[in-house]
Amino acid sequence: MDEQTQLSKTLPEERRYHYLISGISDYAIYMLDPDGRVSSWNAGAHRFKGYVAQEILGQHFSHFYTSEDRDTDLPKRALATALAEGKYEAEGWRVRKDGTRFWAHVVIDPIYDEDGVLLGYAKVTRDVTARKQAEEALRESEQRFRLLVQGVTDYALYMLSPEGIVTNWNSGAERIKGYAEAEIVGSHFSRFYTPEEDAAGVPRRALSTAASVGRFEAEGYRVRKDGSRFWAHVIIDAIRDDRGQLVGFAKITRDLTEKKKAAEALEAANVALFQAQKMESIGQLTGGVAHDFNNLLSVLSSGLEVLAMQRKESDSGSGDIRTIDSMRRAIDRGARLTQQLLAFARQQPLQAETRNLNRIITGFETVLRRAVNPNIEFVVELDRKAHSALIDSARFESALLNLVVNARDAMPDGGRLAITSANLSVGAESGALAPGDYVKVTVADTGTGMPPEVVARVFEPFFTTKEVGKGTGLGLSQVYGFIKQSGGEVLIDSKPGEGTAVSIYLPAVVEAALEGTASHTERVLIVEDEPDLMDVAASLFTSMGYDVLTAASGREAIDVMERRDVDILFTDVVMPNGMNGIELASYTREHYPDTKIMLASGYPLPALKQRHGAGLGEFAFVNKPYRLSDLARTLRSAM
Repeated sequence: MDEQTQLSKTLPEERRYHYLISGISDYAIYMLDPDGRVSSWNAGAHRFKGYVAQEILGQHFSHFYTSEDRDTDLPKRALATALAEGKYEAEGWRVRKDGTRFWAHVVIDPIYDEDGVLLGYAKVTRDVTARKQAEEALRESEQRFRLLVQGVTDYALYMLSPEGIVTNWNSGAERIKGYAEAEIVGSHFSRFYTPEEDAAGVPRRALSTAASVGRFEAEGYRVRKDGSRFWAHVIIDAIRDDRGQLVGFAKITRDLTEKKKAAEALEAANVALFQAQKMESIGQLTGGVAHDFNNLLSVLSSGLEVLAMQRKESDSGSGDIRTIDSMRRAIDRGARLTQQLLAFARQQPLQAETRNLNRIITGFETVLRRAVNPNIEFVVELDRKAHSALIDSARFESALLNLVVNARDAMPDGGRLAITSANLSVGAESGALAPGDYVKVTVADTGTGMPPEVVARVFEPFFTTKEVGKGTGLGLSQVYGFIKQSGGEVLIDSKPGEGTAVSIYLPAVVEAALEGTASHTERVLIVEDEPDLMDVAASLFTSMGYDVLTAASGREAIDVMERRDVDILFTDVVMPNGMNGIELASYTREHYPDTKIMLASGYPLPALKQRHGAGLGEFAFVNKPYRLSDLARTLRSAM
């Protein structure tokens, strides 16, 4: 047995405890007398508080408390609690000798002798400032994170329990989904899903995927508190503790409704652009083929005329004559076919005038009714306030008849066919129609309808869904070409088994142009290189009360306008000596903007546009040969 062991055995037990407590430096362990004065001091107390024993023995322990705590009698209440409850335990700020503060964990126990007489108090203090600072840092971090999450309003950020119960809620979630935190915390997140997806088990599969692979991401419709739906991008991340146990899920939802609408609008615009480009290309090809085919038919027709005359002179048999007649009928059918193709290609001459569409429909209603089978209910519902439109009435009637016949053929077992009219004002957000006022005429049926892939092709020439021999595939293409040439649009809404609605949109003439009531006789300048035509035109204008000036060329017309005031310029398009009628009209528009301009030509307007460009459409136009009524009508639209 060594000397140290021998010494410990010979020391009294009380002394051994005294050495033990005095040697502890991680805790301040000291005694207080019944009044709270320090009666012992250990190394830990010296290290924590900075006082040596001689400085602090006999001092009241409230010396270690902050002035705020002393003002509230906290030291006195601490001793009272220890006496009453057998123990006092708390944490708070304490003060060192140098005035600095530290966060302390304090335990005060009362000490009694064998007779139950209070001897004093045992006080144990531990410096837990580092732990306190770590907790504060963590709390501040959590607070900053909470503020960050709550400040995000473009995303719904919230937590789910492992079972899918909502455990917290941010302001973005409230804005997007409409629920306040008190309404939703404790509810299952499946309530945000549509009934169809909930019934299909989508919420359950989402959590299962996130739990198994760590993440679930998808897009789909979700339901707000008010029942409305929005398109959402959803991410669910699994959250696990240090041991890898699943403790819940973090769920992020973003409302992409506007983005989806924009994408759909862009896709629709691209489809419409593709369709327009396709139809334009087909139209150009069709127009070229039709023109060339017309030339071939002209050769054949002229050749047949020569053959017919030769057969008459040679007194040939009736068989040859019948053959020639059959060939002539075939040429006539070919000519009609080319006219249909030209209608689709928007190269047919139109006699457009401002007409009330309701009057055209009601005046043609008898013919339309005769085209419909008896087992079809035929209804005409016209808006009495429908505007007028600039339209070739005869070709508009033909277009209506085409649509009615198509509707009839789509209802072999009967149904309902309705023709309606209405005014429509289109804003800038519409993709299919340019902004402005329109007259809408719709032919709707309750027939077989068409799938989207058929609707996309119905305006193509020779495309038909009818049986062989029951349709040429040119009816709707004619309607399309005519309406587009008239500055309008044709849209189709059709679903298999529900029927089809073909809507024609024509720019509305909201107010009739007011004729000027000038106090002087208006002066017209007629520019024509053919003397006979110039005389006829001069006579017609004179009969309408105009003062007439004439010129044989563009240059001569400019000289006249420099010398005389001219109210109306009436010029031929094709003229010799360099300047044509369109160039003269453009010069007049630039230098004499108040002069009304009207062009005339023996060529159809579409052919002239192809030759001279789109600028021709800026001016009023009349076809040769013209009559007095043609001039009067065109003058009303001249600018």
